[in-house]
Amino acid sequence: MIAWWMAVPFVVMLLAIAIAPLVRVTRRWWEKPGHQLLVALVLSAPVGVTLVVMGHSLSVVHAMVEYGQFIVMLFGLFVVAGGIAVTGNLAGTPKTNTLILAVGACLASLIGTTGAAMLLIRVLLISNRGRSHRTHTVVFAIFVMANCGGLLTPLGDPPLFLGMLRGVPFTWTLGLWPQWLFVNALLLITYYCVDCALSNSPDHTGDPGQTDAVDGPATTRLVGIAGLPNIVWFAVIIAAVAVVPSVGAPGISGWAGFVPWREFCILAAAGLSWITSRKRVRFTINHFSFAPIKEVAAVFVGIFMTMVPALLLLDEHAGSLRLNTVSLHLLTGGLSSILDNAPTYATFFEVAQSSASAGVTLVAGVPEALLVALSTGAVFWGAMTYIGNGPNFLVRSVAVHQGVPMPSFLGYIGWSARWLLPVLLSYTLVFLADPWWARLVGLLLTASVLVRAVLTWRRSRWIRLPGFLQPPAAGDI
Repeated sequence: MIAWWMAVPFVVMLLAIAIAPLVRVTRRWWEKPGHQLLVALVLSAPVGVTLVVMGHSLSVVHAMVEYGQFIVMLFGLFVVAGGIAVTGNLAGTPKTNTLILAVGACLASLIGTTGAAMLLIRVLLISNRGRSHRTHTVVFAIFVMANCGGLLTPLGDPPLFLGMLRGVPFTWTLGLWPQWLFVNALLLITYYCVDCALSNSPDHTGDPGQTDAVDGPATTRLVGIAGLPNIVWFAVIIAAVAVVPSVGAPGISGWAGFVPWREFCILAAAGLSWITSRKRVRFTINHFSFAPIKEVAAVFVGIFMTMVPALLLLDEHAGSLRLNTVSLHLLTGGLSSILDNAPTYATFFEVAQSSASAGVTLVAGVPEALLVALSTGAVFWGAMTYIGNGPNFLVRSVAVHQGVPMPSFLGYIGWSARWLLPVLLSYTLVFLADPWWARLVGLLLTASVLVRAVLTWRRSRWIRLPGFLQPPAAGDI
């Protein structure tokens, strides 16, 4: 049995991430990855020791192995994506930005949310370099590219990959295209209207920049891709994640099961990318720095270890829950936004299997309606916080190190509560609720989301958006 107080370090870790950057005394101190790592180790080391003493050593080892796999994948994609740039006159207008987000939503299901986010976030940042308001673009990039776009294949998000390993057919998630289209279309429409409002706001300064900062605004060049050899290394990493086994992979016995083959492939691809990339692309255009990945590595070592007791508590009590489609979706989504969405998915997958009954369609032993609720909850709701999905915090760190004022941990939740939560609630009521009146409420909520977006676009003054570290003048978004 795991006592509730074992989860206290995890709560403290979240509070440190949320509060330390806001308090004047700790703000500068917290900015250094070494200090973040110190806090993470101080909180996680006692948890690890206590779990080992209590007989949960395998859980500790599993958490550290998952952390290593997680960081290596992020590191590989981060390095390779840093050698790819879109050049030419790609100005960050509302139409262009929305198109990039839409492309990212499609790519997320093909190359994963991390791959899509790392490939396109720098394109968004550089093309919008001349604009005074860029925070909203990064936030919606987290919503769309780093989370909601990755629903259509098991390659899109780790929970769906776990589902495939448990018997869910590879092509089953393609049938979720109506859910994918509904959520991403609402987010893209909302973003376009908000971006138009910000572009036309009275205090807007600067013009959309060109992606090729070296050639400057006086030149006229067709849009192109620099660093094309990195596309090969990018494909190697995606293939490694999809088909190369790693430590603990099912079906592999003997010493081979303890060799991180996948991570070796990823690190090799990252190394070759570093060697073959042009310095002009990586450092001049993309302003590459290892600082963002250092920050993510420091913070998440604490998160992965301190959340082990919370996951064990979830395992102990999840079996006693009696869930329908709506409650399963909301519980999976809510926990996925603060815990690792992969083990959360795995836990509730087993709960859903125990809910199978005669006369219902089963997929891998799970009622299909429950599997839809489970899958969409794990994928969509990971966008609610910075730690809900791996690429969220990395996208935020990349933006901060390129001079974009990003909201704090709690400030970001303010953004997601205002712009993402109504969309997710609309989806829940329209697609998952059974009573006709609940679906009617969902349709009305959907209409209100669209009406608000249009009104935001048409208003001549700002509607204040939550989460700015340095908010604009009074009265704006």
